[in-house]
Amino acid sequence: MMRTRNNWLVTTLLCAASLTVALPLYLTITIALKSPEQTAASALALPLDPQWDNFSRAIETTGFFRALLNSTIITIAVVVLVVLTNSLVAYAIARNMHRRLFRGLYFYLISALFIPFPIIMLPVVRQMSMIGLDNQIGLILLYVVYGLSFNVFLYTGYLRSIPRELEEAAALDGTNTWQTFWRVIFPLLTPINATVAVLTCLTTWNDFLLPLVMLGDRDSFTLPLVQYAFQGQFNTDYNLAFASYLMALAPMVILYVTAQRWIISGVMRGAIR
Repeated sequence: MMRTRNNWLVTTLLCAASLTVALPLYLTITIALKSPEQTAASALALPLDPQWDNFSRAIETTGFFRALLNSTIITIAVVVLVVLTNSLVAYAIARNMHRRLFRGLYFYLISALFIPFPIIMLPVVRQMSMIGLDNQIGLILLYVVYGLSFNVFLYTGYLRSIPRELEEAAALDGTNTWQTFWRVIFPLLTPINATVAVLTCLTTWNDFLLPLVMLGDRDSFTLPLVQYAFQGQFNTDYNLAFASYLMALAPMVILYVTAQRWIISGVMRGAIR
């Protein structure tokens, strides 16, 4: 009897959670294919006469492909730098956790997870502007730095599951610490590297606030910034906006569906071990 009740409870919660995702996605697709008149008549109804030209108009209004290129370049650069640098930092900390300096550095980085970005937003933007990095390069560097805390937490937990005997055997073969990391340890980090890469990709691609305060040149705007053009002072063109959202959403949906098993396994192993 108790097991049956638990099954019903789990099923109900899963259905409710599914609706919170399915309903907004349904509205996004249907509104993107409607005219303003159809949307005003009924937002939940299926589009009777699909307005496929909403997508072409959204592309023209936002300069979609330029923004897509900007987002792609920034995201790829951030992912590569994060995987290469954050894994190195985590390796140094994980293998020296017995030392007070490295243990303090670890807890210092973890404590940064509890500091919201809006609190330090204006000082950071001012500082980046003073050194001439209020551009895409500065934006990339900030993403790499802000991802360091959470990524070190994942990498450190995962590195503890890798036996030290592998490094000792490599040292006997004459390799130094740098060679040991790249030849022995880094290939073993493939699952957690995939997890960090996908999570970083999703965060960078969808972020609005940091590009908003860092990028002043419209030609360097990312997708979330150019989509803000649909929101006017007195009205919002929901049909074109949702069409643009769908086009921007598609690459990340494909990426997440393809790599979700690495995300789940990597987060679990990195957090538990």
